[in-house]
This record gives sequence, C-alpha cells and structure tokens, in this order.
Amino acid sequence: MKRISIIALLLCACLVPVAGGQKITCPTHVNWTEFHTIDMARWNPCETVLGVDNVGGLTLLWSSAIGGTVTSPAVVNGVVYVGAGRYVYALNARTGHGRGRYKTGGQVESSPAVANGVVYIGSDDGNLYALNANSGALLWSYATGGGVHSTSPAVANGVVYVGSESGNLYALNANSGALIWSYTTGGAVYSSPAVANGVVYVGSLDGNLYALNASSGALVWAYTTGAGIWSSPSVAKGVVYIGSWDDNVYALNANTGVLLWSYATGAGVWYSSPAVANGVVYIGSTDSNVYALDARTGDKVWSYASGSQVDSSPAVANGVVYVGSNDGTQHALDAQTGALLWTFPTGNWNCSVSVVNGVVYFEGNEMYAFGLP
Repeated sequence: MKRISIIALLLCACLVPVAGGQKITCPTHVNWTEFHTIDMARWNPCETVLGVDNVGGLTLLWSSAIGGTVTSPAVVNGVVYVGAGRYVYALNARTGHGRGRYKTGGQVESSPAVANGVVYIGSDDGNLYALNANSGALLWSYATGGGVHSTSPAVANGVVYVGSESGNLYALNANSGALIWSYTTGGAVYSSPAVANGVVYVGSLDGNLYALNASSGALVWAYTTGAGIWSSPSVAKGVVYIGSWDDNVYALNANTGVLLWSYATGAGVWYSSPAVANGVVYIGSTDSNVYALDARTGDKVWSYASGSQVDSSPAVANGVVYVGSNDGTQHALDAQTGALLWTFPTGNWNCSVSVVNGVVYFEGNEMYAFGLP
C-alpha cells in the first residue's frame, strides 16, 4: 500500500484516477514499494515518461550480474531492492552499483516490500526478514514454519502480512515482528496477499481464495475454485481478481465473495497474477497467451501469443503492458490493442517487472534496467 508524505503532497503535480476509483496525487518521484504496488493492482498510474509512442526505443541502462531468481524488484527512493540466491541486494537505481547485501539462511524466492525505511522479504528457510533499508542491518526475523516461496509481503497500517508453505497467513507487527494473528488454510500459501479496505485477500493451494479481516484475521468469506491457487489477487473498484490452476480467471465481489464472472484460458493460470488498469484485467496463462479481459464483464478484449508459457505477472504503466514469458523474453504491449511494441531476450526465465520514473526493472539471468537513451 502506497503512503504519500505531507511533503510529497505539497510537491505533487497531477491528479490521476487509480483502479480503486479514487484519485491520487502523484509525487515528483514515484516508488514501486511491493509486488502489487499502488492500490493492489500492479498498475503505476503515475508513469509519464514511457508510453506507447516511445517504449519501442527502450535501451539497456545497466545490468548487474547478481544471479537470476524468481523475485520482482521494489524500487524506493532511488534504490532497487531484490532477492537473488541467498542474498537480498540493494542497488543504485540509476547506475546499478551495489549498495550492500544481506545473506539469509536460504534461497530468496520472495519479492521484497519496503515501508518506512524497512525492507521485508522472505526466504525458503521459512523466515520473514525485516532489514534496515539504508544499512541492511537485521531488525528482526520471524519463523513461519515453512518456506516463503514467491510470496511478497504486504504492508499496511503498521502490519506485515505474509504467507508460508506451512499453510498459514501471518499478520506481524511491522516494527517488532510480534505475531498479531495467523490463519490456517488447507494448503501451502504461495500467493502474495493483497490488502484493501480493511480486508486481506490471499490464495491457497487448497483451491480457495480467502478474505480475512485485516485486524483480527477472522474469516470474512472464502471462494472455492476448481484447483490450487498460486496466483496473487488484485483488488479494484470493489472486485477481487485471481487466477487458478483450473485454467480460469475469476472476478469476485470483494465484500461478499460472490462470483461476478470467470474466464477460461487455454490452460492453467499457474503463477501469473492479474494487473488491473482502466477497466481491463491483464493476466498470463500457461497456454502461452497474455489475456486482456473487460474488468466488468470478463469478455476478452484481446490476447497476445508470446510463444512460450507466461508465468510472470503483467505490470501496466501509461498505456503499456510489460510481461515476461518463460523462454526468457520480456514483452511490452499496447494496453488497448495487444500490439507488440518492444521485446528483449534475456535467455532466462523472466520475472515480473517494476516500472517507475521512466525505467523498467526486471530480473532474468541478471538484474536489468531499461530506459530511454
């Protein structure tokens, strides 16, 4: 969840609508603080540098050979935070030069979340780590009892929410790491939680999407899909969107869990999480397609054949959809038409991108930053 300081508000220049329906004030310098970014929908409505007309001119600004893995970077106050191997790295966002690293007790397959000067990130050693964003010093760690795989923590109102292979979703005090509550699902939780309007939404390999009271952990509702859920939910305008291994994308009423619509892709939606922008849902499928669906009706707007299974999660910024395919290619698509605008082959499985301040950051066989020359 994005927080804008009073100083930033005074410096802001424009108002834009976001997926939740409210208007936000865009700061001069934009951050991508966690996997879902602003309004829990993997959409940066404040991007103004890159767009449909110029994204084809993207060139490599820098790359860092930190070793590829499956995490998506957070970009905050000029620093890129990303996991690779057993380490959490902090890199200068402009140059890629290393600012420091922290060694965890296992493989880092979690994407980081950054809030109030703290980096929160999980490891397959079962721990959630809280690190000082400037120094990398360990502030606290919490043992979840199972690996934290591909699960980005979500931070809201002084609470960190994270899932675990143990089957639990945990709510921890962001300052101390003390347990506030935990909720046990019927399967491993690899889905990244989304927090909106006092409710935490998260998927489980038991096939359920859960809605939990963010303060108490009490179950608000659960919706059962036809197979396990690794995809992470996105929330926009009172609707929760999620993909399932049963091939479907679901849209549910965020308050009641009532099904609004479902759309069957050509194969399972394994790991790709939906992005929601301007009334359209974007998601990848193991059938090698990226789908754009009408957020209200579920009707297909367009599909794009990537040539390879799409497990990464799309990101949307200024009319462009960024998404990686499993053959190691990063794609930039016109959000309205699905037309290909730019590609880059990394030679390795591509992770989900973060797009801020005219730069596209993603991890393949290296950590990459692309921008205009």
